[in-house]
Amino acid sequence: MDREAPGVDVRMLRALVAVVDEGSFTDAAIVLGVSQASVSRAVAALETTLGARLLQRTTRHVGLTVTGRRVLAHARRALDEVAAVRRVAQDGGGELRVGYAWSALGRHTTAVQRRWAAEHPGSALVLVQSNTRTAGLADGIADLAVLRRPADDDRVAGVVVGLERRYAAVAATDPLARRRRVRLADFAGRTIGVDALTGTTSEELWSSGVAPAGTREVHGVDEWLTLVAAGQAVGITSEATMRQHPRPGVVYRPVEDAPPVAVTLAWWRDDPHPQLAALRRLVVEAYGTSSD
Repeated sequence: MDREAPGVDVRMLRALVAVVDEGSFTDAAIVLGVSQASVSRAVAALETTLGARLLQRTTRHVGLTVTGRRVLAHARRALDEVAAVRRVAQDGGGELRVGYAWSALGRHTTAVQRRWAAEHPGSALVLVQSNTRTAGLADGIADLAVLRRPADDDRVAGVVVGLERRYAAVAATDPLARRRRVRLADFAGRTIGVDALTGTTSEELWSSGVAPAGTREVHGVDEWLTLVAAGQAVGITSEATMRQHPRPGVVYRPVEDAPPVAVTLAWWRDDPHPQLAALRRLVVEAYGTSSD
């Protein structure tokens, strides 16, 4: 009896979409949390399975073929359906899974969890960390998500539920650590640690006259904190990071002239979770009690 050839699987589709969205195999691997070789193998396996070239590769560019464009549209829909299946299964398990990239709800996290447990005894509020643009929504591991930067995805809707002050993070030996407060101008000529995927800081915070010397890219809060503690860069982040991630050797100081960070509760635009309104109310009330 002939063996049936292996078919298309979710891993292959997710690799293709990530390469197209991120523009390279390297960046796709970072987003997916796998090796670049794994992404390359997944895309190659998809092309072999379909019997068609999907990507045009050069040393500087990755683009879609004509067939690739048609396949990509179906791949996105297939991944959306897989995510919907997972959400339905999780709904039935009595859990509300809320994704976040760095810091959940900051100092309000525990209070919201406790109020949720008291008001919804049949439903557990589970926080899921995912350092992706949609904090786990697009991967199907979260029902709702806490975002501190735009998702850049038309499928995702959101509402601002709170504001957080910005804090500088510097090494304990840095001269700025001796101050009670700092200003954006204090970072002129310095290197800023930036998570371009999910972070809240970019060079757009500064005017051209007081801009930092440059940025150093990190991938997630732990790498960012390690860089800061070593004195290899300084950082600016939301208050939530300061509350959730104290680190020996890192000192946080408020940045008095920086605009606040908007905290957004996000969901699938065409499939809002039935408990969205209930969680939104609790989070808005929690942030409403803040004096910051």
